[in-house]
Amino acid sequence: MFSGSIPALATPFRGGTLDEAAFRKLIDWQIDNGSNGLVPCGTTGEASTLSNAEHHRVIEICVEQAAGRVPIIAGCGSNDTQNALLHMKFAEKTGCTAGLCVAPYYNRPSQEGLIAHFSYLAENSDLPIVLYNVPGRTVTDLKPETVCELAEKFPDRIVAIKDASGDLSRVTDHRMGIGRDFCQLSGDDELSLPANAAGARGCISVTANVAPALCAEFQQACATNDFAKARQINDKLYPLHYAMFEDSSPGPVKYALSQVHDWFTDEVRLPLTKANVTAREAVDTALVHAGLI
Repeated sequence: MFSGSIPALATPFRGGTLDEAAFRKLIDWQIDNGSNGLVPCGTTGEASTLSNAEHHRVIEICVEQAAGRVPIIAGCGSNDTQNALLHMKFAEKTGCTAGLCVAPYYNRPSQEGLIAHFSYLAENSDLPIVLYNVPGRTVTDLKPETVCELAEKFPDRIVAIKDASGDLSRVTDHRMGIGRDFCQLSGDDELSLPANAAGARGCISVTANVAPALCAEFQQACATNDFAKARQINDKLYPLHYAMFEDSSPGPVKYALSQVHDWFTDEVRLPLTKANVTAREAVDTALVHAGLI
């Protein structure tokens, strides 16, 4: 269902509020430069600081502006199962292709609790679910056996995973436990090359916000087994992958976007602050290395 370069879109703010004009420009720029899908309201989109009304407006704009050109995987996760379902219902009504549902954070549910949470969402919405495992942020780890159990239980609902565990062995764990039809997407740009070699089909990417054409070209090279070309492109992007996390994300990627586009500001919402000096220097150097400025 999904493959290639899928940016987890940054949400632009201007004067503390959603900058709809900039967001529409970002969407068009992403699609024009080869992105294979879009993720609004993910971690990079600062979903944790959006009100529900803002969250839904961002999804609505993304679907409207994309106008069917690429699939939309709307961020629908929450540590409150009912609120996650609320987002799922809205995303389904709006015409999204799937919902990206992160493992509930802060609550620290057991594997049994994770199965109950995702089963409830699958049973109460018709929207396909992309699981999102990022234990570095949620503390809770969606174990491979749990992913396999959910995919087997709901083969038509739980269709993919964005894995940001940093554990490359999980690509093979999932492929052998579920099968090749289950779509695996890397959640770590710097690990996308080995993840694709192991059987992943692309990346839900932070770097693609600022380097959509290069990221799309990289994923296409991987898809055609041209790993020599993929390594060459990866070498250009590699410093940028790490610069994106030199300070709390999405501060660095918003700074990078502000350097590439005069219509995108580097504003973030508290408790985040703008990228620090060290991060800005790393981003500037990486942008030059990648040939983006």
